[in-house]
Amino acid sequence: MHICHVNLASGFSGGERQTLTLIQQQAQMGYQLTAVVNPKSPLVHELRAIPQCQIVLCPHYTRRHGRSITATCDLVHVHEGRAIYWALLQHLLHRVSYIVTRRIDNPLKKKWLSQLAYRKASALVGLSSEIIHQLEKRHPDAKLVKIPSSPVTYPVSQDKVEQIKAHFRGKFLVIHAANMYAHKGFDVTIEAARLLADTSPDIQFCLLGDGKERASLEAQAQGLTNVHFMGKQTNMGDWFSAADLLVHPSYTEGLGSVILEAMAAGLPVIGARAGGIPDIIEDSISGYLITPGDSASLAARTLKISKDDVILSQIKENSAARIKQFGISECAKKYEVLYKKVKS
Repeated sequence: MHICHVNLASGFSGGERQTLTLIQQQAQMGYQLTAVVNPKSPLVHELRAIPQCQIVLCPHYTRRHGRSITATCDLVHVHEGRAIYWALLQHLLHRVSYIVTRRIDNPLKKKWLSQLAYRKASALVGLSSEIIHQLEKRHPDAKLVKIPSSPVTYPVSQDKVEQIKAHFRGKFLVIHAANMYAHKGFDVTIEAARLLADTSPDIQFCLLGDGKERASLEAQAQGLTNVHFMGKQTNMGDWFSAADLLVHPSYTEGLGSVILEAMAAGLPVIGARAGGIPDIIEDSISGYLITPGDSASLAARTLKISKDDVILSQIKENSAARIKQFGISECAKKYEVLYKKVKS
């Protein structure tokens, strides 16, 4: 099977990591692969390590529409918002079928071009139940399929892990890792830290990320000695190994790739009951769920996990069993079934 993956993002965040992980798995399965990618994206460098994957550099969705790119492809697989327009043009010009994977739970745009691009797709994939719900509201007649993404495995440097642990020796280390956007709930984490600052100074919070909200978040955390702004981290495997808990109290969330990654690394998680997060975490079984914005519950759950080794151990055990359902081999099999249905 020959699949053309399209991701025109210029950065390298969760969606690009998921695109790469799926391509890597499909290469192992013997697929022939083409990847249409933004030349500015670090994804280009990563894909060059996959000999079965032909790379097409495309700076804008209106470019690179020669028939030769998709002439031998069975279908095009779209991975982000700009890529869908590239796929639409390929479909209109060359009658190439395409599917779309949507990773965010925002309502779909009402613009005519966006609606046309989604309507012309052979299938729409949502990572979570909430994303499927949003797709269904705008495109009730579309073929909708839920296929969750899979956790990325990061390398671990034991030296770096020991450095982090040494810096927070004797502390219960909580991390919150995301781009610093308003919907990611960093304000909730800071307020939870404030509630614990005097009574539980051994619990320390590290905020891993950067973004337009950072300045206001730093102002919110002023005076708190248990909150540390560490900036964007590239060595997440080290942080997963060094930390005791991940919190992810987002107000909205497509699925929550970092939750999958943390659970796969053996780290317990507290998330918000928002977007696709409940698709991953079974409350009080494989983690904890709080109401979005509820900093008091986040503080209470954090304190409970930090003080009860039995609960901590049970959550880790249940989490390890739960995460097996999200493995990349399972994800790739589900996509293969969908590809064959679309092709036929």
